[in-house]
Formats: sequence, structure tokens, C-alpha cells
Amino acid sequence: MAFLLHIDTASATASVSIAEDGRIMRFIENKLVNEHASFLQPAIKNMLEDAGMALNELDAIAVADGPGSYTGLRVGLASAKGLCFALNKPLITIGTLPLMAHAAKAAEKKDDIFYAPMIDARRMEVFTAVFDAAGNEQMAACAKILDNHSYVAQLLQKKMLFFGSGAEKWKKICTHPNALFSGDYDTVQSFAHLSFEAFQFKRFAALAYSEPQYLKEFYTGS
Repeated sequence: MAFLLHIDTASATASVSIAEDGRIMRFIENKLVNEHASFLQPAIKNMLEDAGMALNELDAIAVADGPGSYTGLRVGLASAKGLCFALNKPLITIGTLPLMAHAAKAAEKKDDIFYAPMIDARRMEVFTAVFDAAGNEQMAACAKILDNHSYVAQLLQKKMLFFGSGAEKWKKICTHPNALFSGDYDTVQSFAHLSFEAFQFKRFAALAYSEPQYLKEFYTGS
């Protein structure tokens, strides 16, 4: 039996949750973009009290480490590392893009397409990557400026599902018949699933050296 705390402040909506063996027990979110820092510690305290748990009963802390909001990523990772250091617990980092892809696959249940999460990075730029249905990376995470030739190699192979906060602006210029579009998917359960898998296989991050995956350091949007 393993109890994991999850922290996700990578986007406009921040959340914390507790899961037992990959199953969500408690969950709190905050949709006020500029208040992630003030939300985080009280939310963790209230959630643990509601669950009747103490901090030292946690077995690990998992954090979404980006890409995403520059400020949000710093807040989340700093809080997670501080808790891990104080409690002597392992740190688990989960990338925002594979997390989004896992959630999309869980919802769509399609094995014959590529999944392309897209996080808006202002103007015509997005944070993105491409994954197959098994979660294998087909295009590495990057900050991509969209144009008519984006994703051509992947679109020629099979249908692709584009989703997330950056998908709408790509939809306006993409005319390829293999392109499918959707909005956001709920990542809460996927976060619990991926972090528990990492815990089971002891895929822990180096506490002293873990840094957010900014991809480009000047991005500060929600």
C-alpha cells in the first residue's frame, strides 16, 4: 500500500491530490491563475486533515515538472522538493505532455492514432510532443512555432489527435485530413496512475538536481 501526494501547478488550474496505490482519495483544485503559491500549502494541509493523514504517512511526492507556466512550475517543484527533503521521501516527476497524452488515450481508447498534446505558449507557438498509443515518444518535447508544415512527417503516417490549450490555433491553419482535434482532458487520474507506476519501479528524481522542464525560460503565461 502506497500513499502519494500529487502537485500540479503547471497550468492555469492548480491541483493537489492524494492517491492510494494509484486510486484518487482526495482532490482539491484552484482556478485562480495568480494564486497557485498561496493555494498550495493550505490545500495540502486541509486535504490531509480531511483524509485523516499526517504528512509523514506519505510514501512519495509527485509533481508535474513541465512544460507549462514558468512561475507555476517553480512553485510546484519547490514545494515538492521542500516536502521531500523535510520528510525524507522520494520525489517523482511527471512531464506535463506525457501526462496529457495518457489522459487523452484513457478517454479516447484509440490505439491506431498518434496523440499530440499542445500547450499554448503565446502567438503561434506551443509546447508539444507526439506519442503513440503505448506512450512512446514519436516527437520529443519542444517549443514549436506552428506553420503549414508542422507535424507533416507524423501526419503522413497515421491520424493524429491534437488537444490541449494550444490546439485551437493549430486547427485554424491545419488542413490535413489525418488531423483530429479535441479540447482538454482531465489528467487527475492519469497523474495518479503514472506516479504510482514510477513509484513501483523506483523511478525517482534526484532531489538536488531536479529542475522544471521550461523548454523556453521566458514563458510566464497561465
